[in-house]
Amino acid sequence: MEIIVGKTAGFCYGVKRAVEESKKQAEKSKGKIYCLGEIVHNKDVVKELEKKGIKFIDNIEEAEDNLIIRAHGITKEIYKQAKEKNLNILDYTCPNVLKIHNIANEYSKEYHIILFGNINHPENIGTLSYCAKNYSVIENKEDIEKVLEKIKKEKKEKVLIISQTTYSIKKFEEYTKIIKKELEKENIEVIIKNTICKATEIRQKETKEISKNVDSMIIIGGKNSSNTKKLFEIAKENCINSYLVENADELDFNDFQEKSRIGIMAGASTPKEKIEEIVMRLSK
Repeated sequence: MEIIVGKTAGFCYGVKRAVEESKKQAEKSKGKIYCLGEIVHNKDVVKELEKKGIKFIDNIEEAEDNLIIRAHGITKEIYKQAKEKNLNILDYTCPNVLKIHNIANEYSKEYHIILFGNINHPENIGTLSYCAKNYSVIENKEDIEKVLEKIKKEKKEKVLIISQTTYSIKKFEEYTKIIKKELEKENIEVIIKNTICKATEIRQKETKEISKNVDSMIIIGGKNSSNTKKLFEIAKENCINSYLVENADELDFNDFQEKSRIGIMAGASTPKEKIEEIVMRLSK
């Protein structure tokens, strides 16, 4: 059996930084440490940090002393609340997310902003707070027509297109072409900024290539993780025997006994230990 593990599988820079810095703070910080929301979409990572004394909360009102800002970032209103509560802010927002916040803030006064992604995703909730309520969100192709109608009806003259960092590059390229073509017919200025994280883009392309050349494909990561779900969608398109799991215990390894080539890719919130465990059990 040949096992092919993606070179980009596992923690991305932003997640790795947030997790490692949180561990350091848990060891040296005075007072209580809170994290607003799960630091990453991975239950095992969250449990490990809880054992180190970090408390995960959903409401900033529960926070005291130290507040960790996870890689997904937060709204500008929550930053304000944290300062009003005199919290020590440990900001581990991914630099790529901060870049999107700055772009949205810069263009929000003159441009209607179209954001590709899930409106309820934590990253996008933060981004939208910088758009001055002058925005539309597109997740799927079905949303495009409704958004175009809104822009035309409200007689917008300028449009900026940005994206969630973990959005599908394939959808981004397809949808921007449709929107640009339709709006330019109305003499509406369209600026497109591909804000999909480069690591996400490379990971999606690698998943596509591996899944085309294996008998089975295993995607490892949180099932509530946007980037992991995108990888599974890509794998499934090219390899019917694709599996999405959070850890080795979710796999029946008997399913792989007759397979000659197995591909493995992991989401940005997946620790390398989870990848190594599955590789070891497959090898046996």
